[in-house]
Amino acid sequence: GQLKRYVRPQGPGVRLDDGYEEGMDIPIYYDPMIAKLVVYGSNRQEAIERMIRAIDEYIIVGPQTTLPFCRFVMEHEAFRSGNFDTHFISKYFSPDKLIQNSDENEAMIAGLVAARIHEIAKKPIPKKGIESGPVISGWKQNR
Repeated sequence: GQLKRYVRPQGPGVRLDDGYEEGMDIPIYYDPMIAKLVVYGSNRQEAIERMIRAIDEYIIVGPQTTLPFCRFVMEHEAFRSGNFDTHFISKYFSPDKLIQNSDENEAMIAGLVAARIHEIAKKPIPKKGIESGPVISGWKQNR
């Protein structure tokens, strides 16, 4: 699908390897991976918090992504404690734990992310909405 809106997370400890820009098409052939998001911190807790912030800051409208699943994992106590194994998904996850993806739900999620960024940055959200306009990074406020 087409990347209708694509805003990358930023900040200390965040690395993003991607090859797409807003407006480009993500082909369905081969591996349709948009990006590899990597974070690091001085300890596990800091790295997890940075990953959650980066996931929340990421805005992708158009193609479906695994970001909601990744956030589910980051927030799960088994993952946070390190007490998990290769059966994590079969033990703890079912699709009903996530909001089902659709263009409308993705736009809603993107709107919620924009609202959270607004709350963190204490700056106004663009009046044009999520489809256009600047997005303010929250990384300076929450490291």
